[in-house]
Amino acid sequence: MRDTRESRLLLVLLIAIAFALITVDIRGGEDSPVDGARQVAATVFGPIEDGVSSAVNPVGDAVSAVRDSGTRHDRLARLEKENAALKAKLGSDDRNSSRLKQLDKMLKVSAEGQYGIKGAQVIAIGAAQGFSWTITIDIGANDGIKRDMTVLNGDGLVGRVTTVGPDTSTVLLANDPDFTVGTRMENSDELGFASGQGDRPLRVELLNGKADVKKGDRLVTFGSQADKPFVPGVPVGVVSRVEPSEGGLTRTIYVKPYVGFTKLDIVGVVVEAPKKDPRDTVLPKKPKPTPTPTVTVTVTPSATAPVDGQQQEQQ
Repeated sequence: MRDTRESRLLLVLLIAIAFALITVDIRGGEDSPVDGARQVAATVFGPIEDGVSSAVNPVGDAVSAVRDSGTRHDRLARLEKENAALKAKLGSDDRNSSRLKQLDKMLKVSAEGQYGIKGAQVIAIGAAQGFSWTITIDIGANDGIKRDMTVLNGDGLVGRVTTVGPDTSTVLLANDPDFTVGTRMENSDELGFASGQGDRPLRVELLNGKADVKKGDRLVTFGSQADKPFVPGVPVGVVSRVEPSEGGLTRTIYVKPYVGFTKLDIVGVVVEAPKKDPRDTVLPKKPKPTPTPTVTVTVTPSATAPVDGQQQEQQ
């Protein structure tokens, strides 16, 4: 449409009519004379609006989702953080529970053997002084630790202290090839010397070449002069194999140690030896043997089998 005087007059007229209709509609309320026309318009344009709304709403939903995604992401991150913290707490509680059990077991051993011990935690493992099987514990000279003290845990002999610093100490483990300890057999009192073999069983040379020993027999430490480096009565292990005796001066046996040297955590250093040899009192109780079930078989004569008299008549 061209911008002329007539067109401008028409526009003003249409605007005036629109305002007049709005005024009439407002004053008429529910009885407005233009209500019918409005309903007709709604009937005509309603489907079009619905279609447009259907097309626009998914976009709106997507925008809303993008806007809210930050909130959901933050909530998810918070939940994941809380779960991680809970798992860490549970793991920590499990570890603390395990340590308490280890400590309780070690205290029972020290009570039975009458050992005065100083508890310690393993903080490192490795060749601190060139040894292949050593651990570092978190107590040292400031805690009264000295060289050549016996180290044990709730299972038995761990090793001996070799180097002492102000706050830490190095322990040579009983399975190290340079480790040797005097042993005594349970009940028979046969003496020997046990040497470490790394991840293999301890090798024990019994002084009596004709010693009566069998698989399952148990050994404890014999003890050293002045109780250094070893106090008596500490559980060492169980005989796993006996070499045939060949008439030599000594007899070789192999012993599975009670202690698991690859999973050490809580240990105790014996700072006070027992007043008397505890002998075999510290050894764990032997498991009761499982009884072998006996089977009784009863033979019942067959009903069709002939008796002796019938067999003779038939003959």
